[in-house]
Amino acid sequence: MQLYEIKPIHRLKKPKRVGRGGKRGTYSGHGIKGQRSRAGRRFKPIIRELIKKYPKLRGYKFKSKINHSPFPIGWVAQPFNKGCGKNQKSKITILNLEILEKKFNSAEKVNPEILLEKRIIRKIKGRIPLVKILGKGKLTKPLIIDGCKVSKSAKEKIEKAGGTVRM
Repeated sequence: MQLYEIKPIHRLKKPKRVGRGGKRGTYSGHGIKGQRSRAGRRFKPIIRELIKKYPKLRGYKFKSKINHSPFPIGWVAQPFNKGCGKNQKSKITILNLEILEKKFNSAEKVNPEILLEKRIIRKIKGRIPLVKILGKGKLTKPLIIDGCKVSKSAKEKIEKAGGTVRM
């Protein structure tokens, strides 16, 4: 028997296989021993299952619950995306006659620049948006509308009040 022929009686202990398929570190978030560290451990709370059945609410709304202005909540003109195709990316801001009645005096000129100055509309991506005036509400003052799109009913009410519409 030679020295190189000697074999160990016991095999070498294999290293511990831990943290397979987990997140970071030896125990991959399972800790050491116990029910929570074993394979197949998943505790599903009943409440979470009920919550997951409901659809997610998309978007974020900038609505204040406290109304500081004399106008109703949401009176500021909201942008409206016209069309759904790639060619129709222009955004139109919709206004109603009731807002013009409250914000303008008789024989005043109304155009997108003046609406922006009076903070009735706001810029969209750094540009003054297209404005369309709809016929909701009453108009008693003659106004000069310039550079805004106008619906049929709004045009009738503006001309009835003694105003003019120019495009």
